[in-house]
Amino acid sequence: MIVFSLPSIHFSFYYSVTNILILSDTHNYLDERIWKYIDACDLVWHGGDIGTIAITDAIKKLKPVEAVYGNIDGTDVRQVHPLIHRFKCEEVSVAMTHIGGYPDRYRPDAMKILNEQVPDIMVCGHSHILKVMRDKKYQNMLFINPGAAGIHGFHPIQTLIKLKIDGKRIFDLEVVELKRAKLS
Repeated sequence: MIVFSLPSIHFSFYYSVTNILILSDTHNYLDERIWKYIDACDLVWHGGDIGTIAITDAIKKLKPVEAVYGNIDGTDVRQVHPLIHRFKCEEVSVAMTHIGGYPDRYRPDAMKILNEQVPDIMVCGHSHILKVMRDKKYQNMLFINPGAAGIHGFHPIQTLIKLKIDGKRIFDLEVVELKRAKLS
């Protein structure tokens, strides 16, 4: 909190920064090394291919979760998480879908989002390929595919995204890379 005074006027400003952790493609494996990142954030966004509802249920015991289902997710996940999810985080509009493609090659679910209303941030998963970029064609929207946090697939490194939101400002975006875990 910042407090200052002018003659006969007292001002107080409260700043709230939301720390976000973005992950996708856990495929029913939540690496124990990820828990410290979950613990350090305020909110977790999951871009689909969760695996089973036990994954998001476990995260929800610590932090709120915004998530979508992916193509490998069964009925348990689909009954709780939608295919396309729109929400606000502070003053930032967010849209998520699992199979979204990427700028200049958006898939139908992403195009549905963009044709209805362009969000400030679009989160997709599916490809297991980390990609963060601005899409100038769509109002400089921030496109995020956090890669894959699980161990199933071709990716050699498990990846997550951390970022902060303060009002309308998106900042301190950081990529977390973890050497790919092996099942014992």
